[in-house]
Amino acid sequence: MSDSGPYPVDAVLPELLEQLATRHAVILEAPPGAGKTTRVPPALLHVPWLRNQRIIMLEPRRLAARSAARFMAAQRGEIIGQTVGYRVRGDTRCGPDTRIEVVTEGVLTRMLSADPTLTGIGAILFDEFHERSVHADLGLAMTLHLLHMLREDLRIVVMSATLESDALASVLRDVRGDAPVVRSRGHAFPVEVRYRPSPATEKRGVQHAHVVRVVADALRETTGDMLVFLPGVREMHACAAALHDVLAEREQDHNVVQLHLLHGSMALEAQDAAIAPAPAGCRKVVLATNVAETSLTIEGVRVVVDAGWSRQLRYDARIGLSRLETARVTQASAEQRRGRAGRMAPGICYRLWDVHEHSALLPRIRPEILDADLTSLALALAESGMDDAGSLRWLDAPSPQGMRLARSLLSLLGALDTTGRLTPHGRAMAALPLHPRLAHLLLRARELVKDETFSDLLERSGAHAMREGAVTGDLSDRDAAIGTLAAVVAACVEERDVMRGVGQAPPADITLRVEAVLAPQRAAVLAHSHSAEVHSGAVRTVRETATEIARRCGIRWHEAGALARLHDTGALLALAFPDRIARRRDGQPGRYLTVNGSGASLPPHDPLYAHEWLAVAELGGMAPEYRIVRAAPLSHDLVVMLCGDACRTDDDVWYDATADRVRSARRTMLGQLPLESRSRAEISAEDRQRVLLDALREHGLAVLPVGDRVRPLLERLQFLHYHDRSWPDVSDEALLYSADHWIGAALREARGFSDLSADDVIAALLGMLTWQQRAALDEVAPATIVVPSGSRITVDYSHPAHPLLSVKLQEVFGWLETPRVLRGQVPITLQLLSPAQRPVQVTQDLARFWREGYYEVRKELRGRYPKHPWPDDPLTATPTRHTARRR
Repeated sequence: MSDSGPYPVDAVLPELLEQLATRHAVILEAPPGAGKTTRVPPALLHVPWLRNQRIIMLEPRRLAARSAARFMAAQRGEIIGQTVGYRVRGDTRCGPDTRIEVVTEGVLTRMLSADPTLTGIGAILFDEFHERSVHADLGLAMTLHLLHMLREDLRIVVMSATLESDALASVLRDVRGDAPVVRSRGHAFPVEVRYRPSPATEKRGVQHAHVVRVVADALRETTGDMLVFLPGVREMHACAAALHDVLAEREQDHNVVQLHLLHGSMALEAQDAAIAPAPAGCRKVVLATNVAETSLTIEGVRVVVDAGWSRQLRYDARIGLSRLETARVTQASAEQRRGRAGRMAPGICYRLWDVHEHSALLPRIRPEILDADLTSLALALAESGMDDAGSLRWLDAPSPQGMRLARSLLSLLGALDTTGRLTPHGRAMAALPLHPRLAHLLLRARELVKDETFSDLLERSGAHAMREGAVTGDLSDRDAAIGTLAAVVAACVEERDVMRGVGQAPPADITLRVEAVLAPQRAAVLAHSHSAEVHSGAVRTVRETATEIARRCGIRWHEAGALARLHDTGALLALAFPDRIARRRDGQPGRYLTVNGSGASLPPHDPLYAHEWLAVAELGGMAPEYRIVRAAPLSHDLVVMLCGDACRTDDDVWYDATADRVRSARRTMLGQLPLESRSRAEISAEDRQRVLLDALREHGLAVLPVGDRVRPLLERLQFLHYHDRSWPDVSDEALLYSADHWIGAALREARGFSDLSADDVIAALLGMLTWQQRAALDEVAPATIVVPSGSRITVDYSHPAHPLLSVKLQEVFGWLETPRVLRGQVPITLQLLSPAQRPVQVTQDLARFWREGYYEVRKELRGRYPKHPWPDDPLTATPTRHTARRR
């Protein structure tokens, strides 16, 4: 398909335009390669209802936004910024005549905040909506609110290759009913899938050696350029280094191969080079993250190698921190990646996992709004005057608990007043294109520099660290110095870490990173002295981000002044993370307690190991004691100065999470962090019960002994509630809400949660049932089922709609009917396993499997597991858990 030729989506554009002429919202389903991203916006330019207003199209990623805008401009014979432009963080190419603006998703939220009516905008297109970012969900919800309240002339088009169209159509409904769905065919060429799992001797996850082996094989077996999907930059660099020898050998054979990296934080020129066609006589291998999964065509790609992993953002509500985790791709993502090989010609996709593992992948990605940090969302809603997120139409509504945590943090940062309304400071925070924490840091830092008392305290606390060139006199110079330092600190927090350990974890002190960014020429020496190394590319990225932050905030760049004030880094970090200020536990070097009650630690070799106070920006590891990844030192006086208004002194009974004990004292507290404390007398049973119930609601059910004995009971009860609402709701949210009724009595005599046993929790849960329900429990939802081999197998009720029984195939020979529970109403899903305990079939129709599926499985696995029985007639064969010889 040529750039100027027809695209499959062209065939449905008349239908799309016809629907938009009379409907407010339309859904466009179009597979990869159909051309929806670059053909739909220009098709809308001259429709009558648009009335020469602008078209906004949202793209999930900066790289895709820039690429789509440039392509559309080139198709019109124009330069970017004329009819077609783009707006992404740190880069805007729009002019007075721009009619089509391609923007990243967060930009729309800021546009709505600046102009709640979106004056001059006639259509909003949500591209690749299936990725379900929190920004896209928020943008759609706010746009729908605007449509129904003020702008009946506005048009919305939601576009994707894969959508839950029925649910989305219902959300987009207007007075004429649900939104219509326009479906386009694709133009994908056939792509052969080859499964190449790593050897069983290699560990789970991305194995660089195996990736290199498959890439080398693919270079020999195929032609055309190659796209290799890896989860992140670290894996990309490791594979690039390992591929060096392979590519060198091919060059010796006069087969030149160019190696490119492609990820969202790269320089624009490097991104363009990765996307552009390879020179004549040259093959190209592009190592990419999921940035290349959608809305982006890399010229010449005929081969895809998919490692099967991606980075996904997960929010940990206990520490108020979002972190990237490496997780398996979904089936939908794997299909998107496979399709990259068939955009221009028939292709080949190598999947680095087993064909049986593919069926076990999740069907699609979980919407980010269900797990993300909701602070930015809550700030955007507050700026729009929406106190209640429930007043908007959501495809998946943000959780009430997540919104409460977000609004609590905004209150702590001074963005919301006591009534929950946006303060002037909160409005200024919302105007900055930064996470609310970092916006607060930039704004407050420049305010505090004008506070002479605070400024003097900073000078005294950092007197030992003052450097030549310190700026202490002229207010404008001090403002520029502290502003520059704040911008660099914010960039160091926002971007990936510039420092890596050598043989051990890198030092946690973020001050070292700030110095490396401000003085790149001495970064290597600085890192070497701390048994670490600095990634020069990351330093450039952080520096570019910092200068862009400074520009947007009107900060005069003052590098020398910022270097002279490095000792202020801890105070600045504490402004952004007041809930993560940490104090060393008495007599326990390297072990800390944070304001939000989390435990944290540092290894003995870390330079911050002996400091009493720290401002913590990033935590790693898991509860109950997280690992401090990035932090900076603080002083007691600075903590009091920064957080004095948040401290309280009273006679209190509280839960000590570290010791798992209810304690009572007269104490001065900063959040969960005691500053001063004097023990008090005995605690009443009522106070113990009240405090433990509050702690249970704060920390969640994980503090109870809910282990291997209790969890199965919870899942059985939730299964029954799912099918029959007369059974109690035992979801986490419901149990926490009604904790005083079901577990309250057991907590009256406890001094901590460890005083309870699993039996206590089981008794409390069973106490929620009527006597008739207790008598019927094992009959309607048995914990185990005896299979034909005689084995008693545990039923997995974790998915209440589909209870699961995982059993070796040979153990169910002769079993004709699929077992059922709930008095025969609900069939059990059987996950039939190979002798190696790997899934080979998932079914609710066992009889059909014996007729149609068994013989294919037998043909495939009989040679691999010859010691196990594979009878011609499984219905008359003797079921067994053993090998044929042992049987």
